[in-house]
Amino acid sequence: MKKNIKLTACLIIGLMAASVLFVLNQHSYAMNEQKIEIETPQGKLTGTLILPQHYSGNVGLIVFVHGDGPINDTYDDGYKPLWEKFASAGYASLSLNKPGIGGSSGNWLEQSMEDRAQETISAINWAKNLPMIDKKSIGLWGASQAGWVIPKIVKEVPDLAFSILVSPAVNWISQGKYNTRLEMKQEGFSENEIQAKEYYNAQVLQLLNERASYEDYLRIAQSEDLISKERWGFIAKNYQSDATEDLSYFNAPVHLVLGGQDINVDIEETERIYREKIPASLLSVSYFPKADHSMLSKKNAASPLRTYLTAVFFPRQLVEDQYLNDLNRFVKTQH
Repeated sequence: MKKNIKLTACLIIGLMAASVLFVLNQHSYAMNEQKIEIETPQGKLTGTLILPQHYSGNVGLIVFVHGDGPINDTYDDGYKPLWEKFASAGYASLSLNKPGIGGSSGNWLEQSMEDRAQETISAINWAKNLPMIDKKSIGLWGASQAGWVIPKIVKEVPDLAFSILVSPAVNWISQGKYNTRLEMKQEGFSENEIQAKEYYNAQVLQLLNERASYEDYLRIAQSEDLISKERWGFIAKNYQSDATEDLSYFNAPVHLVLGGQDINVDIEETERIYREKIPASLLSVSYFPKADHSMLSKKNAASPLRTYLTAVFFPRQLVEDQYLNDLNRFVKTQH
């Protein structure tokens, strides 16, 4: 009996050890990560510089521009499979902690889109002084809210080699309306309930247009959807954001990536505007019908538990299968 118990215990310990080794291996990436600090006029920015494991001479660089929210430099390790793909194509990556996150100075909720652009420009200028970086091969990668930031960067740094925009926003107000309707529809709300929410959102928008105070907002606020005072200030700074005219500043290749399951951004409208404003010779578009706003595959996006388990055990399979390969192919053509 004791022998069987010992054998069972050994098997359990062996399986646990094998599981730990498997997870560690899955989270081991073929690249070199370096924590960095950048001093800017607005304060200190912290982040990560990722370099290919083996390279000779200079390498290109892709600077990351985050979407909305308190995002750290690794996006809770969600960026790492993408960094690895870029490294395999001979590119370094640079990603920062947003202000107030991971040791970066300030508060991201106090930033305008112009502030975010200037922050990224500071990072680009810092990177241009690194001996291993090819100054003529610096590009941008950005998602969602970065759709308002990247065109502003390009306007001031016209020598960038390319830009990759994943599920980019174009107009803040129309995006909000689109997202509200589709999200409520997906959650099973009735048409009357959706219209009631739209009416309430129109009242909030009116307050923003009137430059109303947070206290004015609280008088009509719905308790189940209460905006914090900091978030109200952030929205007031940025709700008029519209990238339409800024898209004309692009003068180097632009790769637009869209997901068919995106309920945050109207992808048809986004693609139409990009094609109208950016010359066909510069614009390429990839469409992944099963991907959502974050390029998660449909099966992962539908289940938070599946998303978590995939992130732990198979992090490279978290996003739509072809997404990483598509970006890898694109950057290879930009050398």
